[in-house]
Amino acid sequence: MKFMMFVMGNDDYQAGKPPSPQLMTEIGKLAEEATRAGKLLSSEGLKPRATRIRMAKGKRRVTDGPFTETKELIGGYAIFELASHEEALQYAQRFVDAHERCGIEDFEMEIRPMYGPEDFGG
Repeated sequence: MKFMMFVMGNDDYQAGKPPSPQLMTEIGKLAEEATRAGKLLSSEGLKPRATRIRMAKGKRRVTDGPFTETKELIGGYAIFELASHEEALQYAQRFVDAHERCGIEDFEMEIRPMYGPEDFGG
């Protein structure tokens, strides 16, 4: 089962401040281990620049960031192939631990299962 994990941006992210070298090292170790185990399929950090397209009652609105609600911004993602939600939670907790070790006190991420062919009768 595939899971996508989103890392939400914080104030430093919104300000365009890059992650610390220590955090990049910690995340790199986790990514390398998960990739070697065949669990991590893809991961990338995202720049804070964004454009949103919203449609309401048939009318489109295009808005360029920055956006005031930082916690709505996705700072990065990872796609994993895992056996269960519990295993996804274990990987996510390790990622949160890495941030905590690097002194990041405000952090949020989201774990979402992805649709697969089995969800559509395939």
